[in-house]
Amino acid sequence: MPPIDIGKKAPAFTLKDQAGVAHGLKDYAGRPLVLYFYPKDDTSGCTAQACAFQDALPMLQELGVAVLGVSILDTKSKAKFAKKHDLHFPLLADDALGEDGKPDPSVASKYGVWVQKSMYGRTYMGINRTTYLIGPDGKVVQRWDKVKVPGHVEAVMKELKKLG
Repeated sequence: MPPIDIGKKAPAFTLKDQAGVAHGLKDYAGRPLVLYFYPKDDTSGCTAQACAFQDALPMLQELGVAVLGVSILDTKSKAKFAKKHDLHFPLLADDALGEDGKPDPSVASKYGVWVQKSMYGRTYMGINRTTYLIGPDGKVVQRWDKVKVPGHVEAVMKELKKLG
C-alpha cells in the first residue's frame, strides 16, 4: 500500500507495547500523535531517533502530544530496548508473521512503510523510516519519508507548533 497522504484519515490500529499494553489510534483521539516507524530495535540510527524523541518528550507532553514508535520486533525486544536506553514512551510491536514465517506487519503495511529494499544486491522487505503527525481529528497533518535522524525531532516540533 502507498503511504497515507496528508489530509487523509490515519488507518486504525491496535498493537502491544514493551509492557504488553495495547495501544490503538482511537486511544489518542482529540490530541496530536507522533507515530514513527523505525526499522529495528537497538541499532545505531533507531537508538538515536528514539533517544531524540525521549529527550523531547517533556516538551511534547507539554503540548499534549503523544509519541508512539513502531517496528517489527516483538514486545520482549521492545522492553529490552526501552530499558537499555531509558525510553518512557510506548514502543509498539508490529510483529505478525505470515504463513511463511516471515514478518508480515499489518500496521506498517497499512501506513505504506513496509517496502522492498535492497542492500549489496540482495532484496528484502523492511520498514522505511517514516514519521506521521496525526492531528486530533485522526487525519494526517504531516508525513516525513525516509527520515534522516539528525534534526528530525526539531522538524516535528516545528510542525507541531503550527498546530497551535
